[in-house]
Amino acid sequence: MHPFLQIFASIFGTLGAYGLFLLTQYFYREATSPLNALPGPPNSSWIYGNSKEIQDAETSVTQEKWVEEYGTTLAYKWFLSKRLYTVDTKALNHILMSGYDYQKPEALRKWSLRNIVGSGILVQEEDEHRRQRKVMNPAFGGAQIRELTEIFVDESLHLRDIWSSQMGTDNKPVRVEVQSWLSRMTLDVIGRAGFNYRFNALDSTEPDELSKAFSIIFGISSRLTFWNVLQGLFPLLRVVPSTSDSVKKEAQVTMERIGRDLLRQSKAHLAATGEKGDGWRARDLLSLLVRSNMSKDIPEHQRMSDEDVIAQVPTFLVAGHETTSTAVTWTLYALTQNKEVQRKLREELIQVSTESPTMDMLNSLPYLDAVVRETLRVYSPVTGTLRVAMKDDVIPLGVPFTDKNGEVHSDIRVRKGDSFTIPVLAVNRSKALWGEDAREFKPERWLTPGGVPSTVSSIPGVWGNMLSFLGGAHACIGYRFSLVEMKALLFVLIRAFEFELAVSPEDIVGKTGIVRRTHLKSEPEKGSQLPLWVKPYVCTIMKDSESLRAAFA
Repeated sequence: MHPFLQIFASIFGTLGAYGLFLLTQYFYREATSPLNALPGPPNSSWIYGNSKEIQDAETSVTQEKWVEEYGTTLAYKWFLSKRLYTVDTKALNHILMSGYDYQKPEALRKWSLRNIVGSGILVQEEDEHRRQRKVMNPAFGGAQIRELTEIFVDESLHLRDIWSSQMGTDNKPVRVEVQSWLSRMTLDVIGRAGFNYRFNALDSTEPDELSKAFSIIFGISSRLTFWNVLQGLFPLLRVVPSTSDSVKKEAQVTMERIGRDLLRQSKAHLAATGEKGDGWRARDLLSLLVRSNMSKDIPEHQRMSDEDVIAQVPTFLVAGHETTSTAVTWTLYALTQNKEVQRKLREELIQVSTESPTMDMLNSLPYLDAVVRETLRVYSPVTGTLRVAMKDDVIPLGVPFTDKNGEVHSDIRVRKGDSFTIPVLAVNRSKALWGEDAREFKPERWLTPGGVPSTVSSIPGVWGNMLSFLGGAHACIGYRFSLVEMKALLFVLIRAFEFELAVSPEDIVGKTGIVRRTHLKSEPEKGSQLPLWVKPYVCTIMKDSESLRAAFA
C-alpha cells in the first residue's frame, strides 16, 4: 500500500475508533440514566425522540398535555437523549438557586449562543459570569432606566406618528403588520439606549449595516437541524465547514468592527469628561458599562477586557430587542381578544395629562402594570431554557412522583451531565399554581384581593411571581429596561389607536425560535407576523363636541 494511503487509513481508523468509543459511551450512559425510571411519553421516533411533536405543535402545548397525563415531573426524549421536565416549584427552586451547580449546556453556550453573541454575559458561567455581572449591574439600576425612559417614549411617539401618517382623515382603519414595525422600533431603542447608535430602522427601507450583520448571524445560528444537534453533541463534528460559515464570518467581522468603534467613542468621552465629571452626559448602557468598568471601585483584575465589552453589543441586541417587541406584539393581540380590557386600559392612560410620561408616572398606573404582568405571564417571549447538572445530585420535590415500577419518590437522583428543561411558559400558566383560569388573559387578577393565589409565591422568579425573567444567578439583568420600555410603548399606542385582529383568531399560532412569536397558520411561509386593523382613537368628549358644533351650524 502506498505510504500516503497507509497514513490516511491510520488516521481514518483512529478517528473511527474514537467515534465508536464516544457513541458507545454515550448510549451506555443513556441506557443507565436514572431519568429512564421517570414517567413520560413514548418516543415518536428512534432518532428524533419527541422533538418533532414538540416543534410541530404550538409552543408548550404538548408538554402541558404531558403534565396533565403523566404528572408534574416527567422525562421525554429530545433527539437521542433524555431530558427532565418538571413544573414542580421546589425542584425548580433547587435547580435555579443552586449557584452554578446547574448551568447552560456546554453545546448551547459554546456552540449555539456563542455563534450569536460571542463571549457576552449570556454564555458565561461561574467566575467569569460573576465578574461580568458585577461590572454590568450599575448600568441596569433603576436610576439609569429612569434616564432612558425619554428614549423609550420618543421612539414610541415616532412609531405612532408613522402609523398616523398612513391613515386618512376619515378615521377608517388601516391594516398594519405590527410585529415587523414593533421590531424596527425596539431596534431603534436598543441602538440609542444600548450603545448610542442610530439604526433609523423606522425610517429606512434598507437595514443598517450593523442590524443586517446581526440578522445574518441570528438567522443562521437559530436554525435547528439534525446536523446542528449532532455538532452540539459531538464537538469533533464542528470542524466540518458549512456553506454558511463564510457569510456568518463576514457578518461577525462587521459587528466586531462597529463594536470597537462604539467602544472607542465611549472611552474617548469618558477620558474627556472624567469618571465623575459634570460633563458626563452619556446615558446609553455601553457608556455606563465602560464607566463602571474603568471605575476605581473595580479592581484591575476584575475588569472586563475590550473583547468582553464589545461582546455585549450583540447581547444587548438579542436580549433588549426581540424580546420586548415580541411581548408588545402579544399584548396587542391579547387586547384585540379582550375589548373591555383594551377599553379600560385606554381609559386609564388618557387620564394622564402628558404624552411624554416619566418612568415613575408609567409605574404608577395600576391597570397598565396589570396588563404588562398578565402578558408576560400568559405570553412570555422566552418560553423555556435548558440546564445541565455539573455534579451528581438529589433534587427535592414538592409533589412526589410514581416511577415506572410503581415506586413513589419524593426526590430525583440525577447524574453529572443530565439535562433539564426549565419550562417558563408552562409554569407561568400552570393550573396547579394559578387556578383553572391559568391560561386565560385576565389582568384583573393582579388587582383583585386573592386574584393571585398564594401558591405562586413558591415560583423562583426574580420578578412578579413568575419565571419570565428567570431567577437565581442567571436572572435577567435587564428586566427593568424591558418593563419600562413595554409600558412606554403601550402608553403611547393605546392612547392613540384602537386595535382589531385582521384575521381569524384561529389563524394565530405561537411558534418558538429564540423567542415565541405570532405566526399565521394560513401563511407559514411568511414567518412571524401579526396583521391588525389600526384606527385612530377619537376621545368621546371630542366626538360630543363635534356633534354639538354640527347641530348648531
